[in-house]
Amino acid sequence: MEEKGVDGRVVKRLDSERSSNSMNRQRFGEVSGVLSIEEFFEDQEVPPWRKQLTFRAFFVSFWLSILFSFIVMKLNLTTGIIPSLNVSAGLLGFFFVKSWTKFLERSGLLRQPFTRQENTVIQTCVVASSGIAFSGGFGSYLFGMSERIAHRSSGSKDFKDPSLGWIIGFLFVVSFLGLFSVVPLRKIMVVDFKLTYPSGTATAHLINSFHTPRGAALAKKQVRLLGRFFSLSFLWGFFQWFFQAADGCGFAHFPTFGLQARANRFYFDFSATYIGVGMICPHIINVSVLVGGIISWGIMWPLIENKKGQWFSEKLSSDDLSGLEGYKVFIAIAIILGDGLYNFFKVLTRTLSGLFSQLQHKREAEDFSLGSSSRSEFSYDDERRKQLFLKDQIPIWFAIGGYVVIAAVSINTLPHIFPQLKWYYILVIYVFAPILAFCNAYGCGLTDWSLASTYGKLAIFTIGAWAGPLHGGVIAGLAACGVMMNIVSTASDLMQDFKTGYLTLASPRSMFVSQVVGTTMGCIISPCVFWLFYKAFDDLGLRTGQYPAPNAVLFRNMSVLGVEGLSSLPKNCLTFCYVFFATAILVNLIKDLIPKKWARFIPLPMAMALPFYLGPYFAIDMSLGSLILFVWQKLNKTKADAFGPAVASGLICGDGIWMLPYSILALAEVKPPMCMKFLSRATNARVDKFLGS
Repeated sequence: MEEKGVDGRVVKRLDSERSSNSMNRQRFGEVSGVLSIEEFFEDQEVPPWRKQLTFRAFFVSFWLSILFSFIVMKLNLTTGIIPSLNVSAGLLGFFFVKSWTKFLERSGLLRQPFTRQENTVIQTCVVASSGIAFSGGFGSYLFGMSERIAHRSSGSKDFKDPSLGWIIGFLFVVSFLGLFSVVPLRKIMVVDFKLTYPSGTATAHLINSFHTPRGAALAKKQVRLLGRFFSLSFLWGFFQWFFQAADGCGFAHFPTFGLQARANRFYFDFSATYIGVGMICPHIINVSVLVGGIISWGIMWPLIENKKGQWFSEKLSSDDLSGLEGYKVFIAIAIILGDGLYNFFKVLTRTLSGLFSQLQHKREAEDFSLGSSSRSEFSYDDERRKQLFLKDQIPIWFAIGGYVVIAAVSINTLPHIFPQLKWYYILVIYVFAPILAFCNAYGCGLTDWSLASTYGKLAIFTIGAWAGPLHGGVIAGLAACGVMMNIVSTASDLMQDFKTGYLTLASPRSMFVSQVVGTTMGCIISPCVFWLFYKAFDDLGLRTGQYPAPNAVLFRNMSVLGVEGLSSLPKNCLTFCYVFFATAILVNLIKDLIPKKWARFIPLPMAMALPFYLGPYFAIDMSLGSLILFVWQKLNKTKADAFGPAVASGLICGDGIWMLPYSILALAEVKPPMCMKFLSRATNARVDKFLGS
């Protein structure tokens, strides 16, 4: 009852502000006569935080979470490149609930209209849930613990195979700490420092636009186009299935540029998913991946393979890390570590300098307000947003108490799941985790760049080296990586959501609850989706398979390096690693020093590293998607900007949801009826001779 009274007073105060709207515009400098965002919505009452959390919002979020978990899981297990799916989540959430409310309105049963605050709750819940598919490590540290990945790495004796029970338990004890670690800082980050959080801001503008008449009409067209390409992508995946009766069959193995190029991973595999990913990712990402593939598989690996017998034994298998495979894995790791280290210090420097300047600015502003009676100027939007954002406080005791309780449970539970991860390792992580979570959340607010995987790699090397080779250091390092990644990733995600809520007038309490509910969904949905992949596809984790899980191999070998050192590398591999490590730092440094108009043409080392191990085939798909969008923008930039993300989302979602029936068919051992395979002339001649005889 007391809370309703508080809400009533706020609404009443806002009503009195509406009556003096023209005076407000003059006072706040908005004399143009054009309504600001919050003036446009001022006739719509902001529901209390509990009413923003509706059954229909969580019902829609649940089904969308399943869809996006399949998408993220497929991307995780194929290349590890995951684009932002915020537009898709916001658009589909708006479409489904809007359709629901329209039906109820026509039936006369509608009790509560669909608001932008409820839309924000859906967005937050879906992104939190599908985010667990990434931070849960199903394509990196967690799957890297398995025996299947261990056999592809050195240090293969130390492994822990996936099991649905311990995975769910692990995620539940590590995925919520990050939420409590940054809750007390929400006012400082969003209101005082006014950090941008570009993704959160863009999402808020998208949601605000959906709830205007013009934006709703555009959203309707976008959803219609998304649906068409969703159907096309789904049916294309179904059509391809008929030709995949055996390994190496089907359109995914089409030798687009010839069989020799196909042997070096240069081919177009007709993947609707990665064409869509290429349309969403910036052009420079797609170019970087393609350049990395050309340098590695087009130049370096053929040259190093000619050194067989000199640099490494001719008798080694193709996946032995003492041979060519070792160069592929460890050079890729060197580039990733060089890029990650540079960006870690770059973001940390910006974070500390930005924090210092913000504190200095705040101190000067306080001194000025004490020495002057004049009122500081804020826009009407800022006034209203700040008022509602600070209304629903989340008590500091609740955040600190929640962190301590969950940390205590986690410290007692994790050693039972991973005996190699001692309780004092976890205690040290939890002491430093809030500081690192703050740095990641603050840096993300400045640059829109979450360094969760970089902090995870830091934990791999520190905890792995601490544990050592005799006490399961490889598994301890990977498990510590999971703990750290989950904390810093969820912390930056929550702060992005607070920014989105601030700009859409969604309550911080509803944002926090939505994040908790979404994380809970993700802790169950993501392991189940991974388990479906794990049981359905026997080639999961194999380099030549459909789902090679490249990051799982890379993360495990990072842990091996941290524990065992560099003694197991093949000849001259360490020299190559030093060169590419330094090159990654140098390229980043040049990119930051030269003017932006030239820097935008310099490839990104992190993106270049991925095809070093995996091959350039997916880069060709992404480059095609990028080319389609580029030509579309040249022909009609307005339409391309408005409908490009919808087309890309349709391609990704359709191919992603096809994985559900595809996995079920694989589990039921239903085989495709035919195999379409492309053979060399010599092989064809032998087949003809055999058939002729």
